[in-house]
Amino acid sequence: MKTKIIVILGPTAIGKTALGIKLAKKYKGEIISGDSQQVYRQLNIGTAKVTKKEQEEVKHYLIDEVDASDNYSVFDFVTAAKKAIQSISEKGKIPIIVGGTGLYLQSLLEGYHLGGEINQQELSEYRRYLSEFSDDQLFSMVEKENLSIRELNRRRAIRALEIAKFGQDLENQPPQYDALLIGLNDEREKLYERINQRVDQMMSQGLLEEAKWLYDTYPNVQATKGIGYKEFFPYFEGKESLDDAVNHLKQNTRRFAKRQLTWFKNRMNVSFFQVNDNNVFERIEQEVEDFINQKEAP
Repeated sequence: MKTKIIVILGPTAIGKTALGIKLAKKYKGEIISGDSQQVYRQLNIGTAKVTKKEQEEVKHYLIDEVDASDNYSVFDFVTAAKKAIQSISEKGKIPIIVGGTGLYLQSLLEGYHLGGEINQQELSEYRRYLSEFSDDQLFSMVEKENLSIRELNRRRAIRALEIAKFGQDLENQPPQYDALLIGLNDEREKLYERINQRVDQMMSQGLLEEAKWLYDTYPNVQATKGIGYKEFFPYFEGKESLDDAVNHLKQNTRRFAKRQLTWFKNRMNVSFFQVNDNNVFERIEQEVEDFINQKEAP
């Protein structure tokens, strides 16, 4: 029998953390972060990390896992998330994954075998290389390699080319989990307003000082690539004003939210709920109850 898990996803600033805690309290769950940045110990404000108080309310996993100077890959996440799911379910509780990093969530849920035996940097570099090609160019490369794909699309083409280059160890494994995917969304203008307000709040909480610490201490590490930090580097270098840096951060965050929604809608089977609809939380809770009580088909 597959382990039941609940996944809460959606764009940044939409309210995933609050929903995850509410559901965890009601249904005896524990939370696994599906965010690529909250794993870093020293980075709290720019990552919108769950607070210590929130972590005291409900046990969280994959928060503060590595130092800001460390690299953290999809393979690392999938490996750690699987261990956390097992630990939670062995206690008779519901694993609830909360996050907005689409690749992380999809890799876990679709059973990606991400090649722990191969060079992860080489795989990442090859994936970035392939991402620069158009769909037609990728399909042409697949044809030249004489690769067989069940359904020809961009994601499957890239995956097939990766497997051809790095070997069959990258083949996907059957999904291990029975997952309910709950997506949160809002009208675009309201979502963008939420994002702008969150950035202003982060600034008042000390985001600039946190970004300066990262710039002074580890200016070239993986963590600096995340939205929330890199936007301030031109300001620290005297190339633009602080107002410009903050505006760039808001703009990049809005664009990121749009990419998140596109990923979830096109690549994952998500039930979306509008956060401002009437009785939205009651309807989500009913869906969760139905899912928990549903028996797996033979």
